[in-house]
Amino acid sequence: MIISHDLLEKTCKNMIETILFCLDHATKGTIYRIGPMPELRSVRITSGIRDEITGSIHWGLPETSDYNPPGKTWEQYRDRPGHVLEAMGWCVERQMSWTADNPYEDLRSVRKQLIGEAEDCHHMEPVLVKKVDLYGEDAFRLEYPVAWNGTPIWKDTEYVVVAVIKIHFRPNTIRRGDRSTKVIKKLSHVLGTEMFSNHLRETLFQAREELTNQRFQSCNALAHELRNTLVKLSFIFSAINAEISYLREQWEEQLRKSVAGLEDKAAILGRLNMLILGRMHELNGRADMAQLSTELMSDQEELAQLPLLPEQSEQWLQHKILWKWEHLLSQSDVWRQEEKEIHELLERLKRALWIGTDPSLAERMLHIPEDIRVLWPKVVYTEFSPERIPLLDDILRLLEHPQLTIPHKRQTLKILSSLKALAETIPDVEKRANKILFSLKNGNTADDGEVPPGDGGLEAAAGNPR
Repeated sequence: MIISHDLLEKTCKNMIETILFCLDHATKGTIYRIGPMPELRSVRITSGIRDEITGSIHWGLPETSDYNPPGKTWEQYRDRPGHVLEAMGWCVERQMSWTADNPYEDLRSVRKQLIGEAEDCHHMEPVLVKKVDLYGEDAFRLEYPVAWNGTPIWKDTEYVVVAVIKIHFRPNTIRRGDRSTKVIKKLSHVLGTEMFSNHLRETLFQAREELTNQRFQSCNALAHELRNTLVKLSFIFSAINAEISYLREQWEEQLRKSVAGLEDKAAILGRLNMLILGRMHELNGRADMAQLSTELMSDQEELAQLPLLPEQSEQWLQHKILWKWEHLLSQSDVWRQEEKEIHELLERLKRALWIGTDPSLAERMLHIPEDIRVLWPKVVYTEFSPERIPLLDDILRLLEHPQLTIPHKRQTLKILSSLKALAETIPDVEKRANKILFSLKNGNTADDGEVPPGDGGLEAAAGNPR
């Protein structure tokens, strides 16, 4: 039986209290738990002794007892040749009560058998539960305990023993089959029913917890797969930004054709690399400076080729280029003659990164219609993200303009139209995925079709089960 110790102890105390209340001549009650199959360990759960003066009940276990936790196994208390006979073995094996109405003739008194002393008057009653109720379909596959001769017990009965009640009485106040023993037998049925009810409650609770954990694990596994899928779909945004960067390059190309003397970041960066190469041989074997110079040239060459947004280019300049130049110039005199030119080039580079966003320069591109001059820089100097899907409508409107002339215009329009269709499905996919995960995690669905804030979803799926 699956019953928590606290609940079982409370149930047993209530039963002992009821029996002692019903039987004035009863002095003490003890209930033992029996199980599981086939071990049939007998463990004293609790004992209650009536105070003869106040009538109150004192609870607790004896300081020394073979049946105190961890108790005795079936093999220890069953009947077997050459060993003392125990009333516990009788009650469990035969599923019958044992009444010691005459302590001097109690054939199963352990004390009397060992040292010849009589015990007290008591009655022991097994608590029975039907096998089919307790084990369901598994009742036909039970492993039964065996008697000393190897014969299985309980195989041909409807019941199993789940507990044993032992009630002590004043001397000469009970007889086998009298009203007291009948009351205890009746109440043993009540205890069996209550224990079975508690077992069902605990079993259902554990099953619900297991189902919740399984659902939560499934939710996490599904969330992991959905996250991976959405991550894979995120290439769409990278592809869209790549197409936008191409349009940005075309815009800056048009600016350089229309406005003479504009700074070109690629030319500036090329000149900076030439200055490094021209003096590297003078480092005289300083490996650290040579390594830094090589890294700086690589970073500058990469910046020249990357079609980054101005903000991104500035970050690149700050984190990968400027500090390296400062270190080279402060730790070596090799570029002392070119130091002024280097500083001027770096300042010009900073300005060159933003030429595409200067509206005064755009106004000088008179060969381009005004609506294109306004729309083009607006859309190409924006980082595309899932929250900016409407930006694609402006980009497609730009590409569909008949007076926009750029290489691969039709191909770019076709690619962006396809990517737009895919990008528009991602928020809906994520929304539906969150709804599915919310339903799976919580066992229901949101009434309004939305996932409540703070509840399940791709971000919350890894939280604790409810």
